[in-house]
Amino acid sequence: MGEMFTVGTIVGPHGLKGEVRVFSRTDYPELRFAPGSRLLIFHQGKQSPEEIVVKSSRIHKSLYLVQFEGFDTVERVEKMRGAELKVLRSDAPPLPEGEYWIDDLINCQVVTEDGEVLGLLTDVLTPGANDVYVVKKPGRKDVLIPAIPECVLKVDVENKHMLVHLMPGLIDEA
Repeated sequence: MGEMFTVGTIVGPHGLKGEVRVFSRTDYPELRFAPGSRLLIFHQGKQSPEEIVVKSSRIHKSLYLVQFEGFDTVERVEKMRGAELKVLRSDAPPLPEGEYWIDDLINCQVVTEDGEVLGLLTDVLTPGANDVYVVKKPGRKDVLIPAIPECVLKVDVENKHMLVHLMPGLIDEA
């Protein structure tokens, strides 16, 4: 079926006309939940997804209220509670220059401009202004690298390689 991204989780029904409350897990909710968008719904405990089409959506508090074509009663959507909404990677929009999918960054070998291998990128933290890359190397404390142009010099996702500049203080030399 191809690689997929999770774009939302259905929290539960909203009202009686078939709308569901969706917790968005995408940077592009206005695109993903637009009328006519095709999504794959993975019900809890079921292996194969079902394709559904967005009929309408709107923001309500911190959630999206989404209605799908052919689902117009609370009874029809009650069983969707907890389901994951996904899209195929091939349907994802191209990313702007210098932005990467987290899945592509995981397991990149991180090397300094001096040729020192720091380890593998194992996680991406999103604490605020910019992302932070977590780099693990056996026998060493994790290295946290801010995802800013001053630190991340080059990313080659095909070859799983990242070239970085270490600013003073990023590594604790014990």
